[in-house]
Amino acid sequence: MNADNGVYADLQNYSGITGLFSIVIVILSIIIVWVVLQEVKWEAIFKFPRSPKARIFQVIAAIVIGHLLAKFMLEYWGYTVLLRAFVE
Repeated sequence: MNADNGVYADLQNYSGITGLFSIVIVILSIIIVWVVLQEVKWEAIFKFPRSPKARIFQVIAAIVIGHLLAKFMLEYWGYTVLLRAFVE
């Protein structure tokens, strides 16, 4: 019974670390995309690029693109973990 508790605790620790890692990757991806989007010439798209509507669009675009980037990176990381088990 004690071994089951150890395995359960290890699984909880792994799940917690994986969740924290995922959150950090998503937040960093959104920040990176936000910085990159600041280089876009928004004057060509919006009449007033510093207006609240334009800024809300930029935030939403950063979240959506950042989430897609993070999803790609996390899936790639997950596949490499699976490949490590295949090699061993």
